[in-house]
Amino acid sequence: MTSKNLFKTADGKNYLFPFLLVTSLFFIWALCNGMIDTMDKHFQNELHLSKSQSAWVQFAHYLGYFLMSLPAGFLARKLGYKGGIIMGLLIVSLGGFWFIPATHINAQAQAGLVSLTTAFVGYLIGVCVIASGLTFLETICNPYTTVLGPKEYGAARINWAQSANGFGWLFGPPIGAIFFYSDSAAGGASGSENIYVPYVTLAIICLILVVVFFLSNIPDVKNEDDFHIDDKSPGVSHSIWSRQHFSWAVAAQFFYVAAQAGIFSFFINYMTAETPSIPHWIQSMLPDSWLHTVEGGKILLSDRGAANLSTAAFGCFLLGRICGAIILKKSSAHKVLGAFGALNVLVCLLIFLKLGWLSVICIFLSYFFMSVMFPTIFALGLYGLGEQTKKASAFIVMAIMGGAILPKLMGYVADKYDMSRGFIVPMFCFIFVAFYAFSWPKFAKAESLHGVKTTGGH
Repeated sequence: MTSKNLFKTADGKNYLFPFLLVTSLFFIWALCNGMIDTMDKHFQNELHLSKSQSAWVQFAHYLGYFLMSLPAGFLARKLGYKGGIIMGLLIVSLGGFWFIPATHINAQAQAGLVSLTTAFVGYLIGVCVIASGLTFLETICNPYTTVLGPKEYGAARINWAQSANGFGWLFGPPIGAIFFYSDSAAGGASGSENIYVPYVTLAIICLILVVVFFLSNIPDVKNEDDFHIDDKSPGVSHSIWSRQHFSWAVAAQFFYVAAQAGIFSFFINYMTAETPSIPHWIQSMLPDSWLHTVEGGKILLSDRGAANLSTAAFGCFLLGRICGAIILKKSSAHKVLGAFGALNVLVCLLIFLKLGWLSVICIFLSYFFMSVMFPTIFALGLYGLGEQTKKASAFIVMAIMGGAILPKLMGYVADKYDMSRGFIVPMFCFIFVAFYAFSWPKFAKAESLHGVKTTGGH
């Protein structure tokens, strides 16, 4: 499969350039998400929060998605893909600059002038505003990649675009480790003093991208209406909710993002609490700042070490995206999603059982098998929705709210038992994802997304 096949339509139009430009935005929002996931442990240490309380970071993040998904879908239909992208970048930039006053509020809290809760809320506002802007980008860019070429390869295109997303996840955690877990010259923690730096840098980059998109040709391509939803004839249902492959996709995305958010946000907690003592031969290869000694002389990973090690986990995530995109050129999208979902059920069970290093390895395998889920659910849910694609995309993005709710449950289980037991929560989420995947042909009345051979019933 060549790029010409992926991006050139039967009428000779080639959408490679807009695809590459839009793909750069996948990197941006993954970078934001990667930094968010390193915040939890930072606030646990800095503000003395429990795991469940620190999950308010994820709640604020995904609340932004929930609140803005429908407005983003509405404006995308009014402004088109290009206008919606510019709007999203401007909002992300605003949220990035907000971290300057948020850092000032935190400095006042450290001096005892305001409460630590006020400082925490200040940061949560910035997180929520950035997420609101990311909502525009995700609502628009995910469906946009599926229409930039032959429709039968929509799932492959969105997974290739999400590979750039995987690179963003790689860089997010180490940037978070540098700025959230750094030490001052006096030897004290300085993460709260520097937390604004990456976000202000992000804000400036977004403003530059606004100019680039404004000057670029971004065509407003339409999805094909396989289900005749746009047909005004009597007796034809015009509701996207009447299409089971879409309505079940919303639920599947809710549970997938719930599982992803929980695993990503508690990775550091797991690696510092559940990893067995580090062998001497591995200790010699790691920086001293990555390790710390606990009672009994055991050598474990430090918060900074775990944050940096999450880069390896996201490397597995990126590898999964690339492998998934290749597999999706040859295999049915729902079968790939179902297989990866079932394997992640097994992986989470092995983590739950606390099997030492095997369970640690399974954490990294979980990242690999999660990789294709978000974009593939998106592609399967949007199949054949015509003019309603942008509206449907908004609802699938709204389902990201699962990432605000379930991590708190996972944190509650971890607080009550331990971090390994908390993985029972994402395990049940992956069961639902696998169910949706294997049921998709029945829901969509199509044999597969690859080749798009329908079985009738429209």
